[in-house]
Amino acid sequence: MPKGKSGKQIHLAAHFPGVNNTTVWNDPDAGSQIDFASFVHLARTAERGLFDFFFLAEGLRLREHRGRIHDLDVVGRPDTFTVLNALAAVTTRLGLAGTINTTFNEPFELAKQFATLDHLSGGRAAWNAVTSSDAFTGENFRRGGYLEHSQRYTRAADVVAATRALWDSRPDDALVVDRERGVFTRPLPEFRYRSEHFDIAGTFVLPRSPQGYPVQLQAGDSEEGREFGAATADAIFSRHGELEAGQQFYTDMKNRLAKYGRERDELLILPAATFVIGDSAADAEQRAREIRLKQVSPQTAISFLEQVWGRDLSTYDPDGPLPDLEPLDDVTITRGRVRHTRDPKGLVRQWRDRAEAEQLSIRELVIEVTARQQFVGTPAAIAAEIDHYVQADAADGFILVPHLTPAGLDEFVEKVVPELQDRGNFRTEYRGTTLRDHLGLRHPHKTASEARAS
Repeated sequence: MPKGKSGKQIHLAAHFPGVNNTTVWNDPDAGSQIDFASFVHLARTAERGLFDFFFLAEGLRLREHRGRIHDLDVVGRPDTFTVLNALAAVTTRLGLAGTINTTFNEPFELAKQFATLDHLSGGRAAWNAVTSSDAFTGENFRRGGYLEHSQRYTRAADVVAATRALWDSRPDDALVVDRERGVFTRPLPEFRYRSEHFDIAGTFVLPRSPQGYPVQLQAGDSEEGREFGAATADAIFSRHGELEAGQQFYTDMKNRLAKYGRERDELLILPAATFVIGDSAADAEQRAREIRLKQVSPQTAISFLEQVWGRDLSTYDPDGPLPDLEPLDDVTITRGRVRHTRDPKGLVRQWRDRAEAEQLSIRELVIEVTARQQFVGTPAAIAAEIDHYVQADAADGFILVPHLTPAGLDEFVEKVVPELQDRGNFRTEYRGTTLRDHLGLRHPHKTASEARAS
């Protein structure tokens, strides 16, 4: 799209690069992943770049591989709510999104915590609701591994419905005060919620927050996950970043909305993406290769293969061919992480075919199959590619995952954001105060016509 010609507006969010597989923790420019200054730096950079929101993942247990702590997890995982509430005090417009589990948390706690964040931030809270049936993680909680895998989304939908019932129990005019007499002239409404998982009643502790509900994010990609997202989510944190796959996912999710009485613009699709900026295309490609080699060390490549094979593969050369052994079907070599496939033998056959066709070593194959959608090039080229994906309905924007903590977003904001603005498809200022304003989402307690009028 030529510069200055306006189309769909691009939405951008910043993922804090903590303990994930894009992090290059041993880079000389890498900083702390738990020092509050790191969170502040990334959040303020994202706000300076007029991003929609800052996104923070959650960790409920340190992951293990072959009986040892996964290397990135050694740094630790701070509490999501603590960090986001603190960031509310050092930012003014940036949305604050947190991944919080629906399996190991109670509706009343979630309702209070998110309502508090929404109040303290002036309407900038978002909840990425995730599920878990992992007994290993569950050992940290009194319920342990009680939840059947098939029940993950049944409980998740119940948790979301229950928290919304609590928020809705305090409408805007719930309390009227007679100041002369010093009494409330209307009783405080009570909530009652009964379902398969919950039987709760009482009075909620906070008035309705600025957004009514926090913005709801969702990331599940199974059939159940897609239906849950279509029914409840405001935005999907998608893994489908490539153009054709993104377009297919985009169309599928938008088409599911009608059955829930929702319009197509009531759900945004935001894939995760990384980026590498260079002075030229060749420079950017060279930097990208160097970063991927840091992200996938020889030890990391073997560890990744072991998660699929379910075997100790430490004797294999990461620069050599794939193992000729067959993978095991039921293994516990990795705990606290999602296994990469339910059909390891089928996946191994695919990898062997690809490695043979492209003459790839173990490490080279892992680099290829673990890569996120990457935007690699000059600032102008990256801006043009992001714009193309959005205008072609492969996404409504992207959640960017820098490879460095905490300054990995700086160069993007300084160089790519102005290019996006020149193209006319990215804001030059915040025009609202809440995250729903930024995302173009109406207040959940207003009709479409009421939202347009306001």
